[in-house]
Amino acid sequence: MSQQNYEEYWKLTNAFTDYNGKKFLDTLAVCINFIDEFRDEPYSEEKYSRLQLEVEKVNPINLISIRKSINQLVKMGFINSFLLSYHPQAKEYVEARTNKKRETLLSKIIYSNSSFNRAVNNESSIKQINFLIQTLIEKGKLSKEEIIALMLVDIEKHKRPFITEIELQEYVAEARKIGFIERKYNQVGYLYNILEKLDDLVFINDDLYFKEDAQQIFGEDLTTTKKRDPYLHRLYKNQLQEECEEVYGKPLCVLEKLAYPVLIASHIKPFIQSDETEAYDPNNGLLLSRTMDSLFDLKYISFTDEGKMIFSKRISDDVKEFWKDYHLEPTILNDKRKNYLAFHRNLMTSIDKILN
Repeated sequence: MSQQNYEEYWKLTNAFTDYNGKKFLDTLAVCINFIDEFRDEPYSEEKYSRLQLEVEKVNPINLISIRKSINQLVKMGFINSFLLSYHPQAKEYVEARTNKKRETLLSKIIYSNSSFNRAVNNESSIKQINFLIQTLIEKGKLSKEEIIALMLVDIEKHKRPFITEIELQEYVAEARKIGFIERKYNQVGYLYNILEKLDDLVFINDDLYFKEDAQQIFGEDLTTTKKRDPYLHRLYKNQLQEECEEVYGKPLCVLEKLAYPVLIASHIKPFIQSDETEAYDPNNGLLLSRTMDSLFDLKYISFTDEGKMIFSKRISDDVKEFWKDYHLEPTILNDKRKNYLAFHRNLMTSIDKILN
């Protein structure tokens, strides 16, 4: 990865968070009408000042906030730099009768025309959201850490319209090293606010997917936010620990046979896809270390009915070689757990088909 100044991150302006709200729509309408009326007039600071006064009539806030709101419209791609034109669908966005129609228009406008490097008096062809979505197309999923790391990427230095997995993980390591999320919390929040409003994208447990892919992985109903009952989950973990005590003499990772200070009660059939009985059924769980839980939870590994570890097509050969001899012992493979493992194996296969 080439050397670069990591303070040159993707910078957003976020005067508005509700893109269907009256203030946002009124401000956009004023800008569109102003551009239509003065299209032939070259850009000047005096022209910009007049627009600010027009916006103040519908959104009476201080001029600094007004300039911030106009620049947000420029960065999002609704209006273009130098106040001479706007996106062809900007007027349709203002006039849309439903929020659903605006959601699709918002996605088209931001994907095709947004640039966080733009300002009212500065043009740029760098399109960060386009780059992020192209990267999502390549990967199939972006974790929260990966999305944050993308904010450090200098897109002009990349020949491809996306970033490779190896490059992305280098940026993830750098983001951790410099404490980017802690220092730039607001900027990260602004980016998430935009992504959450784009059509056909969905966050599942902080991971970003295309909605169609997520439905194939997690099921059709992605609108219900399922919350764990903390007491039932504690009892669920207690039962897994008690099972280990009976079989091995103490709570430990059932794969590595190590008594880590922190062990995870890892669901076999994902919690989000389980009914109330399955969600807290100890047969639908394995006590694992953090590393094994991550691999198992993300469907990089699964197990046969005999306990043999099997690997996703997405996992590297060196990882396979390292873990290939680890297995689940027959003593914990009752029929109920085997049924859950069959579900997990099928899920891993389905994800591999989507992402490979």
